[in-house]
Amino acid sequence: MTSEHSPELAARAAQQHVVVVGGGIGGLVAARECAKVGMRVTLLEAADALGGSIRTADLDGILVDAGAESFATRGGHVKALVDELGLADQVVPPQGGGAWLSGIPDAPDAPLPKGSLLGIPANPFQDDVRRIIGWRGAWRAYVDRLRPPLTIGHERSLGKLVSTRMGDRVRDRLVAPVTAGVYSADPDEVDTDVAAPGLNAALTRIGSLTGAVGLLAAERKGTAPGSAVLGLVGGMGRLVEALRADLVAYGADIRTGTSVIRLERDGADWTVAIESAQGEHPDAEGEASLRATGVIVATAEPSARELVDAHVAGLGDAGDAPEIEIVTLLLDAPELDSAPRGSGVLTVPGSHTAKALTHSTAKWGWLREAAAGRHLVRVSFGSQGEPAATADLDDDAAAALALSEASALLGVTLHPTQLLAAHRARYVQAQPTSLIGATERRAAVRQAVTATRGLGVVGAWVAGTGLAQVVPDAVAEADRLRASLLWD
Repeated sequence: MTSEHSPELAARAAQQHVVVVGGGIGGLVAARECAKVGMRVTLLEAADALGGSIRTADLDGILVDAGAESFATRGGHVKALVDELGLADQVVPPQGGGAWLSGIPDAPDAPLPKGSLLGIPANPFQDDVRRIIGWRGAWRAYVDRLRPPLTIGHERSLGKLVSTRMGDRVRDRLVAPVTAGVYSADPDEVDTDVAAPGLNAALTRIGSLTGAVGLLAAERKGTAPGSAVLGLVGGMGRLVEALRADLVAYGADIRTGTSVIRLERDGADWTVAIESAQGEHPDAEGEASLRATGVIVATAEPSARELVDAHVAGLGDAGDAPEIEIVTLLLDAPELDSAPRGSGVLTVPGSHTAKALTHSTAKWGWLREAAAGRHLVRVSFGSQGEPAATADLDDDAAAALALSEASALLGVTLHPTQLLAAHRARYVQAQPTSLIGATERRAAVRQAVTATRGLGVVGAWVAGTGLAQVVPDAVAEADRLRASLLWD
């Protein structure tokens, strides 16, 4: 649907003014979808920079990702957007080998086993699996082969499914570190059908969980795995900048440092009350307002609910969202040249204060070149129901804790004198997509919002976490809203 193909559509589109509240990826994509059909678009972002969970930090002249550092290839939606924006030749795969596992009870750190699904092994006697769960755990996991199969959907909890079939050691030592690192969630709270589509059905067909994992691995052999990720040379901030440039080319008005105080119905239209210190917009000095035919709210869940609650019935209760902190360290540490823990480390829950570490200069070749012999590591804190260990620390203390954790997780001794620079990023992560009940909760929110004319909501709290879910959802929601404005 493009305005240049239809004079009638162009005329209708020119009469519409869509205000997008929030300049994260969801808001940027939704704004772009409206602007490219000729609608007047104003995007308002309370922070001084666009991007949301995609953040960039400067550590001693090196621009690094301080939030999302990659995108999942699942569905192909983000890659298609990247290509549209002219960044196809900047896409790169991660390097540095697989992840390691740290905090294994009574055992040294070890590489995460190959051929597993969310940590569930196809063969519990495989050397790299047995190294982590021990002979006792391997024989307990083998009992899975002797147990009767489950019916489809019989056990919705991934953690309970794994512990029932294969024992606590597989759940606690293999699956829990993966679900904590990927979803910030306990495996008992993870929905099997969401996190591992097809696993229940394969279990019914094969009769064992290990057999089901093996079957799914065989079916997917030769294709890109659902968890595969890609990055961009120069960092994910380039995606934000490309979207911003595209919006400017379409004539959109982008205002950072501008907060939306409330939304009010004004007949069939909306009044958007704003507060800004940007003097270049006379109507945005102090508290003022914009009139819009449509509004797309693209903020995090707490602020989104504050804006739409008065206009939408049936939103349901707010979900519990983990607070995550990422501390990025720039190190002068030649002992890390060999990438002793591959691309990074996941931790057995309860064994460390950090939930994961990424050795960024081992994982991304472009960053290794930019660092010129120095090393960058990202230490992540916080998970579902567990506040970040750095939450009450000042920046210096948070960096010191991150350095201590990095030393333990990487298996080398790192001294404070080797720390050249540090950056701390804090954000509220949307409730993990994989949590039991999250799918139904998001569907109810979407249905409630759809019933309110001229209003759309996008972002991770309604789409699910990760760009692979946020991007297509933002496109679909913007398409729904613009169609209703143009044709209803």
